Amino acid sequence: MDGATIYALGTPRPSRAHPGALSVIRLSGPRAADVLVFLTEPGAFARGRSAREPALPAPRRMVLRTLYDPLSGEAIDRGLAVWFEAPHTETGETMAELHLHGGRAVVGAALEAIRRLKLCRLAEPGEFTRRAFEHGRLDLTEAEGIADLVAAETEQQRRLALQQMDGALHKLYEAWRKLGLGTLAHLEAAIDFPDEDLPPGLAQGARDGIVRLQAGIGAHLADRRGERLRDGLHIAIIGPPNAGKSSLLNLLARRDAAIVSETAGTTRDVIEVHLDLGGWPVVLADTAGLRESGDAIEQEGVRRARARAAAADLRVLVLDASSDWKTVRQAITASTEGWDPARDLVVVNKMDLAPVEAAGDVAALSASSGQGLSDLLARLERSAGLLMDEGAGAPPLTRARHREALAEAHASLGRALIAPEIALAAEDLRLALRAIGRITGTVRVEELLDVIFRDFCIGK
Repeated sequence: MDGATIYALGTPRPSRAHPGALSVIRLSGPRAADVLVFLTEPGAFARGRSAREPALPAPRRMVLRTLYDPLSGEAIDRGLAVWFEAPHTETGETMAELHLHGGRAVVGAALEAIRRLKLCRLAEPGEFTRRAFEHGRLDLTEAEGIADLVAAETEQQRRLALQQMDGALHKLYEAWRKLGLGTLAHLEAAIDFPDEDLPPGLAQGARDGIVRLQAGIGAHLADRRGERLRDGLHIAIIGPPNAGKSSLLNLLARRDAAIVSETAGTTRDVIEVHLDLGGWPVVLADTAGLRESGDAIEQEGVRRARARAAAADLRVLVLDASSDWKTVRQAITASTEGWDPARDLVVVNKMDLAPVEAAGDVAALSASSGQGLSDLLARLERSAGLLMDEGAGAPPLTRARHREALAEAHASLGRALIAPEIALAAEDLRLALRAIGRITGTVRVEELLDVIFRDFCIGK
C-alpha cells in the first residue's frame, strides 16, 4: 500500500436509464476525515481549516450535511455524512462515507469535488478489501467470500459466500495450521535434542499428527460442493432420439434454446443453458439422441453425449411414453457411466399420448403442455440437495487456487510419512504448512494478492 487516502463510488454508477435513489461514496485513509470537513463546511478548504476542529461530527454518527464544491463554494447536494475512527473500521484506517441522492449530475459533481481537493486518489478495484486484509481485518479466504457474495446469483451461492466471509474456511485452515505447527514442534525437538530424555511416544505422536492432517486435507479435496456452487451443477439430459430432450430443455429454460423437430437426430452437439434450480446454480445440457448410426457426425454427437453424461453431476434420462420405455431405460442406464439410481432421474415424456404413473425415480411429464413439470422440478431439487449435502457440516473448498495449494500440502505430507529421516519429514511438513498459509495469506506472495484483488469491483 502507498498510504494514500482513496475514494470510490460504493454503489452502482447511475445512468440515464437507471438513476439511483441513493449513492454512497466511500473514503479510506489518513485524510478521509479532512476530506469530509472540507466538503461539508463552506470555506474550510480555502482557509486550510483542520479537520480536528468542531466541524467534524462524532465518529460513527450519521449527520445531515450540505456538500459544497471546495473551490467555488457552490452547494452540490444535501445528504448524510459519517466518519469512522481507525483502527476499528472495515479497512483498519480512518474511513468516511457520503450518502447522497443518486442522480448522475449529483454523483459526478461530488466525485469531481473530491478530486479537486487533491488529497486522495481514486481506488483501484478491490483496494478497500485489500486494505482490510493488509491491516489484519480479514484473511484471504474471507476477502474471497466478499467477492463471491457480490457475485452471487442464487440463494445457495449467497449462503456459501456469507459462510466463507464469516470465516468458516479460515477457522478450518487455521485449525490445520495449528495442528501442523504442534506436530512440527515435536519433530524439531527430536532433531535439536537427540540425546535428551524426551517424552516417550514423541515420534509416534508426530506421525499421528501428520496422518490426521493429511486425512483432513484429503477429505476436503474430495468435497466438490463449493466448486459446484461456484460453477454450477452439471445436469445432462440423455435419451433416445425424439423422446423430447430438447423440448424438456426449452421447458426448463423457459425459452427456445434448442431446436425441436420430429426428425430424429436433430441435436448433434451439446447445447447448454444456465438455470437457477431452487437456489442451486445449474448448467443444463441437451445431448444427441443415443442410438446406433452410420452417420459419422451423428456418431460423434452420440460419443459426446455419453461423455457429457459420464462427467455430469446428475443425469436425466428422457424416454417416450408411447414406446417400450422400460426396456430402453434398462439398456441406457446399464450402459451409462456414472448412473446413480439414488439421484439420477428417469423422465417419461409424452404422458398426454400414453398413461404413465410417476413412481420411485420415474417422473411423468408432458413437455408440450407442461403437465408434471412441478413434480419434476421438485425431484430435480431433491437430487441436487442430496448431491450438495454430501460432506455437509464442513465448509466446502471453493476456489481452484485453494485446491492447488491443498494438493501441494497433501503431497508434502505424504512424503513426510515415508521420509527416511526426521529432518526430511520436518522439511516436508514445513512445505505443507507454507502451502496452507498461502491460502489464508499467512505466507505473503504479492503477485498472488494482485491476482485476487484485481477481480473485485471498484469501491469494494
